[in-house]
Amino acid sequence: METQLDPMKDDLPLMANTSYMLVKHYILDLDVDFKSKVIDGIIVLFFETGSQYRKTSSTGKGGCQLQFDETCKMRASEFCHIPVTNVTACSSETEYNDFAVCGKGEEDTSDKNGNHSNEEQASGISSSKDCCDIENHGNKDFLLVLDCCDLSVLTVEEVDVAAVSGIEKLTRSAKLTDASKELEDLRNQIVHELVTLPADRWKEQLYYFTRCSQAPGCGELLFTTGTWSLEIKKSGIHTPTDFPHAIRIRYKTKPEGRSVTWTTDQSGRPCVYTMGSPINNRALFPCQEPPVALSTWQASVRTAAGFVVLMSGENSAEPVQLREGILSWYYYVTMPMPASTFTIAVGCWQEVKQQSFTAAIQANTEFSLPSSQADFSPHIIFLSQSVLPGGSHLCGTRLCHEIAHAWFGLAIGARDWTEEWISEGFATFLEDIFWARAQQQLSHDEIKGQQELKALLRWRRLRDEVQNSEEELQILRPNRESTGELSESGASVVKHGLKAEKIFMQVHYLKGYFLLRSLAKTIGETSYFASLRKFVHKFHGQLVLSQDFLCMLLEDIPEQKESGLTVEDIFQNWLDTSGIPKPLLEEGETWKECQLVQQVSSEVTKWIQTNQRIRKSGKKKRKQDEVVFQKLLPDQLVLLLESLLEQKTLCPRILQCLEKTYQLREQDAEVRHRWCELVVKHKYVPGYGDVEKFLREDQAMGVYLYGELMVNEDVKQQELAHKCFAAAREHMDASSAKVVAEMLF
Repeated sequence: METQLDPMKDDLPLMANTSYMLVKHYILDLDVDFKSKVIDGIIVLFFETGSQYRKTSSTGKGGCQLQFDETCKMRASEFCHIPVTNVTACSSETEYNDFAVCGKGEEDTSDKNGNHSNEEQASGISSSKDCCDIENHGNKDFLLVLDCCDLSVLTVEEVDVAAVSGIEKLTRSAKLTDASKELEDLRNQIVHELVTLPADRWKEQLYYFTRCSQAPGCGELLFTTGTWSLEIKKSGIHTPTDFPHAIRIRYKTKPEGRSVTWTTDQSGRPCVYTMGSPINNRALFPCQEPPVALSTWQASVRTAAGFVVLMSGENSAEPVQLREGILSWYYYVTMPMPASTFTIAVGCWQEVKQQSFTAAIQANTEFSLPSSQADFSPHIIFLSQSVLPGGSHLCGTRLCHEIAHAWFGLAIGARDWTEEWISEGFATFLEDIFWARAQQQLSHDEIKGQQELKALLRWRRLRDEVQNSEEELQILRPNRESTGELSESGASVVKHGLKAEKIFMQVHYLKGYFLLRSLAKTIGETSYFASLRKFVHKFHGQLVLSQDFLCMLLEDIPEQKESGLTVEDIFQNWLDTSGIPKPLLEEGETWKECQLVQQVSSEVTKWIQTNQRIRKSGKKKRKQDEVVFQKLLPDQLVLLLESLLEQKTLCPRILQCLEKTYQLREQDAEVRHRWCELVVKHKYVPGYGDVEKFLREDQAMGVYLYGELMVNEDVKQQELAHKCFAAAREHMDASSAKVVAEMLF
């Protein structure tokens, strides 16, 4: 039976049997309908036989030697075959290779869970013995499993790529024959030749992919959708080698699908974008989600005129008018990428050409790719509107973080999704490096001061997080020695992948950052950055585990062996344990010597002393009590407010003066968040409007403010929490809404 997981608390399954068949290219042809909040159309998948089957089938024993272990665990599936012609009813006595056959033409026959079924004909897979008896040498049909969730799959068919004129030049076959077996072999041979074309023939490759995607179908395939998967088979086909390597799927998304967010922009106009986390794109299109499934893609997206379609493609798309009121946008990617990197955003967007910042990063960065691989075509980056107002600091640093993902997260990915630090830790570390370069005019001491201040803020954040979160969620390598391991079929599970609270945790960002920072300090920046560049060049386009980076780093700097620094020590101290790493505990006091930090300490003292004088003097205002406060940088303001939050009581006059002195309502979201915390803690009623505004407009950052409003057990604050949640709930993602609801109800 297929395991039924709670999508808000259990681990995330990756069901695709990538070891048997591996998607090498996707072609999507989609329509976006804002009225129905549905994306529908066709996806064509091109496969290669997976590594596990190639390995086992070359043993010389003959027949099918596969053990479809994941298939054994699946429920008794109800397979449907939707023929091209309309069929009004299905006889309960009909059999089709031990699986049910039913059809309703082009009608969507899925139930509310997206499961195609006909209860009278549910024969399914009766037992694991029948399904996995390898001694039968392939008597059972091969089952292709794709990752799929919240989709209505309408039809699945094999594509007759051999019908494409001119395609024969890609094959070794001299001519087509009428023998069906040879035709099947020829189709798969064509796909193999197409997906293995050299990189310098990418234009020709995309051309033939497009032609093949438009080829006629040559037979409907049996399929069923489960909670987390789409399962496909062809009667009489027992091995992945013989299974069709080009299939076409017609499907629709669902308005409630967890990969797609239908909402409105700041002007109230409709827009839609892919959410990605936590289930990535499986509610956008059937795919293979395990990281090993690197593929290229191309997509045509149609929508009403007036809307702009943006995608994570390598080209800058120009719309083509298909008919009055309908535009088509075409994007492609030629570098193999995980399916999770496919993103789409459709709305009434306006382009603002702002190339100077990005150009500065690209020109100055020390982590540039080889010139032959360098490609600065635009890719889509999602930034919350929360980072835009309040000056350039927050927006600049967040943009640097996302740019860093071009190297760590995209060009180099984690082979095990539970090792998120490989992406987020590196991006956080490089964020500071890039931001320093982007500011240009700063001296070495100014840059160091900024980075020391940032380190202190991150240390405080990490300290708070490890005190207020589950220990399990604080481990950067939760699978430890089993990291990167897959089942024989290629399926796997993302540990803690569906825990709602994990989305709001930063431990993998912060501990990863401090590990990299510690290594740079131990090794020396010059040697460290040289090794980092070498790592980027060596592993570009590949998937890695923690040990791949750490082993190369220590091998590259042999003198570190003499110091006793080992991969095992790093695992034990940093990656395999919860809490603050031991080496970091000793470093907590060093940042207080930074001049920027000392300035804040001085200002905090002034505010505390002023607060004490005001409380002693009551309502009397004495001119001689006026204090001159220094102007502070945004990160200094964050530290100041965090320090004042540690004070037991601040009087209303101090809070009023604090807001006025630093114009806190005009600052960036990080500063305003701390201001709102002060307002809530001290029940400062004149600031409740600021809290309400923050909860409405900065939803993700404001999640834990709801908890603080409820903890005080103040009627006005609790009413404010319920009022804001009622207004914002429909615009929140499911995980955020669930976390807040648990705080409020």
